[in-house]
Amino acid sequence: MAKKLSHLDEKGKPKMVDVSGKADTLREAVAKGEVKMKAVTLALIKGGEIAKGDVLTVAQLAGVMAAKQTPHLIPLCHPLLLNEIRVELEMDQKRNVVLITATVKNTGKTGVEMEALTAVSVAALTIYDMCKAVDRAMRIESIRLIKKSGGKSGTFILE
Repeated sequence: MAKKLSHLDEKGKPKMVDVSGKADTLREAVAKGEVKMKAVTLALIKGGEIAKGDVLTVAQLAGVMAAKQTPHLIPLCHPLLLNEIRVELEMDQKRNVVLITATVKNTGKTGVEMEALTAVSVAALTIYDMCKAVDRAMRIESIRLIKKSGGKSGTFILE
């Protein structure tokens, strides 16, 4: 039997899910993504030579800020009190990519998957924006949820 979409009412109209009856639990979501670029672009980032500034620090901050703004960006997403937002960026020089990992935690009635995915997405967009003058061929790829825990569905691990 197909699962009913929770963001639609009985008439098919959008609605915010009522989570008032759910118990507060510790919830965590981890998302990943990457920005592929030319080797020279990665070298410029590493050397702090991008004209717009420190790419990884700005992207990290943008990811944190984005997670906090998720309910303003995604319709019907609950505003949440977030306990922790961690955005980590790593340069992989063999593949010429910046790897992005976002971890978001809260104690609440609904999960933080959208916040983690939003953090990765905006961090990637920030890298793109800061480097596009030197590399128009960059690609944002593989944004995905890799883990979520908490709530009645428990732990879900994809990687």
